[in-house]
Amino acid sequence: MKRALLVIVLAGVALGAAFAQRRWGGRGWGGEYDSARTAREVEQHGQVTPTWTNLPGFSADVFTFARIKRDRYPYSWGGGTWWTDAPDSDLNLSFRLQQITAMKVDPDGIFLTLKDEELRNYPFIYMVEPGTLTFSDDEVGALRRYLLNGGFLMLDDFWGEAEWARMEGELKKVFPDRNFVELDLSDPLYHCVFDIRSKGQVPNVKMGTDSQYNGGITWERPDATEVHHRVIRDDKGRVMVIATHNTDNGDGWEWEGDNHYYFETFSEKISYPLAINIIFYSMTH
Repeated sequence: MKRALLVIVLAGVALGAAFAQRRWGGRGWGGEYDSARTAREVEQHGQVTPTWTNLPGFSADVFTFARIKRDRYPYSWGGGTWWTDAPDSDLNLSFRLQQITAMKVDPDGIFLTLKDEELRNYPFIYMVEPGTLTFSDDEVGALRRYLLNGGFLMLDDFWGEAEWARMEGELKKVFPDRNFVELDLSDPLYHCVFDIRSKGQVPNVKMGTDSQYNGGITWERPDATEVHHRVIRDDKGRVMVIATHNTDNGDGWEWEGDNHYYFETFSEKISYPLAINIIFYSMTH
């Protein structure tokens, strides 16, 4: 499995110093493409997010944010699809990674299925709204092989016990003999780039904006007040899967420039530091 050569050094640029209005104008995006930055989006909205170039010949040696395309469980109540928050979240996170760290990052993202042959070239993959997760037998085998060969999966943006149970049941198909365990804040993942000392909750942008007026409510379900970061490890102790439950990091990336309160309270303080630490860990362990 290919990995970019990463030595992350903070560039001394605070996220807040680079705050700008949102770089995306379109909503209701259909998600039928293989990459986050598409010709249609550029045509409709102009230059969408800042872009950059990497050294010729090193296109395979950069970090690319890879989102997994998948089916949605047809009987799910609530929960969303694989393209929730795309493409804004993927491109904004890629932009911030290259802006404030020494990482070399692909300015685009990629959308893959678990059965795509090129999956092995992307050591980090992301699934959103896994409370509606459903795997085919082929996907179960492909994901098991990917993770045991050094891959890393982040599951994000699902709320409440019913959605947790749905996701956990599907991951049990992948690893019947492995269980999720809560990740302790002393784990190196929390201290490899940013020093993270609590498991902050990121609400959707509307709830986050309203939280300054409603007593600080940031949870989407009555049974979703507590944030959990649970992991599955391999036989050597490496984290293969992290599930960030009762929180929506993707909205923190997607809507980072919508208003200063949401950016400063949720994007800058929670969703970006956590994502950067997770990606650094996934690329160096």
